Amino acid sequence: MKTEPEKTRRTRRSGSARDAKLAARQQTDTGSVVWPGLSSGTFKPLSEHEVVRIHQSALDVLENIGMADATPDLLERALAAGCSVNEHGRLSMPRGFVEDIIAGAASEYVLCGRQEHHDLQIGGDRVHFSTCGEAVRTLDPGSKEYRPSTLQDVYDFARLADALDHIHMFAQTVISNELSDDTMLHDVNVAYALMSGTTKHAAIAVMDAGSVDAVFEMAHIFAGGQEAFRKRPFFSVGQCPVVSPLKYGEENTDALTRAILYGAPVEFAVVPQSGATGPAALAGNLVLSTAEALAGLVLVNLVKKGHPASVGNWPFVSDLRTGAFSGGSGEEAIMSAAAAQIINHYNLPSHTAAGMTDSKLPDAQAGYEKGITNVLAGAAGCNLVHESAGMLGSLMCCSFDAMVIDNDMLGAVQRTLRGIEVSDESLSIDVIRDVALGPGHFLGQSQTLELMETEYLYPSIASRETYDEWTAGGACDAQTAAAAAARKILNSHYPAANDPIADTAVRERFDIRLSKDDMQAHGRLWRENGST
Repeated sequence: MKTEPEKTRRTRRSGSARDAKLAARQQTDTGSVVWPGLSSGTFKPLSEHEVVRIHQSALDVLENIGMADATPDLLERALAAGCSVNEHGRLSMPRGFVEDIIAGAASEYVLCGRQEHHDLQIGGDRVHFSTCGEAVRTLDPGSKEYRPSTLQDVYDFARLADALDHIHMFAQTVISNELSDDTMLHDVNVAYALMSGTTKHAAIAVMDAGSVDAVFEMAHIFAGGQEAFRKRPFFSVGQCPVVSPLKYGEENTDALTRAILYGAPVEFAVVPQSGATGPAALAGNLVLSTAEALAGLVLVNLVKKGHPASVGNWPFVSDLRTGAFSGGSGEEAIMSAAAAQIINHYNLPSHTAAGMTDSKLPDAQAGYEKGITNVLAGAAGCNLVHESAGMLGSLMCCSFDAMVIDNDMLGAVQRTLRGIEVSDESLSIDVIRDVALGPGHFLGQSQTLELMETEYLYPSIASRETYDEWTAGGACDAQTAAAAAARKILNSHYPAANDPIADTAVRERFDIRLSKDDMQAHGRLWRENGST
């Protein structure tokens, strides 16, 4: 039987079991029930043999079919590194070359927050959850009517996520429709809103490659200089450099290349959609997405070998009756998990999309679709699960209510990832003996009281009241409760992310459209009807 080549059999370096137990104990000692970077990866939808077959098939695709439309800069770098142009004018990547790229790529890196307690160690089997989306519409608290998203929404979603514990980083959720005709102005203002709205790591997908210089100039001002930013890059750029099937996109390739040169971590994603821009066969779409993800990895490492980057393997799924994207399907859930498993197999930092739903409102359909996809991606050990909170309508809308509900859901998902700690103490033989021979219940037992806040996670939105208590309190459903919670946060939580002097300098340098009044509690008030 053919064995896997040594170069691709890379061990996940995530620390020993003892290290994991020590980390869990340290977190428990601080009173945390769940925390960013919980270890996972026990769910493996593909056998090891199947992963190898997909890998080998992806290498075949890159060597024998190749990538179209490589930019002149990328083509020059690739040819100098041993690639060639085939008879179809496509960039052919030899198997050994791609395997060398995998072996030399960064296996771990840190995503820095504005505050160190928000730093995320990306890689190994650590799991984190993030927003993402770039939707064009917004759903206000308590509303059922979509409206075009605005720059103010970019900022408001950032500060809402900043207050939600189970969302670990903030990637851009919506676009600014009122500025979209001027892509440079749009990108600069979205970057400003992201940097101002959260102290967690923030990421943008620029519309214009020419914006990259400006957004990093802004980041340098907020960081206190270029060198200070390079030491703690709290802001990053994520792009989709591949247009499926098997073409490089010029604008996104150039944007990613520029971002790498600024020293910040980058993310790239590939999104072939089954039956549309990718094969209808799920395994075939995994082959295509893996090949395209490796093509993105080649791009990053030809620009700068070992540059910190997470590999976004996002094979999307279609409803083949209509050809429409289906983000909440069972097929999407298993494909996202498998995609993460494949990237983890290479010992590369992974990210994928989960938490997507085709429902138009934060209802039961949204709940089960988001829950299934986030659980499977997390259990597969995906390092960064994007789209995990807030998105509705097949990624066309972001909802304040959904983001709050999803935060509850992500807490529960993370509790499943933490698992069950088995030790002499937790096996509880003495406790069982004392209670069985004594009071006959564990309610007042000292262990029960000690573990209330460290072993058990309690939801903020989900109701655990009795029916009578629930009706007496107004019979509030999940969206209504989430709308109230979202309004409370939006009316009070304004992160002081930026130094005022640096903020003034940025406003003098750039045409910033967010008014200072709209970034303070007295400036805007969210009311029960969703208006401000």
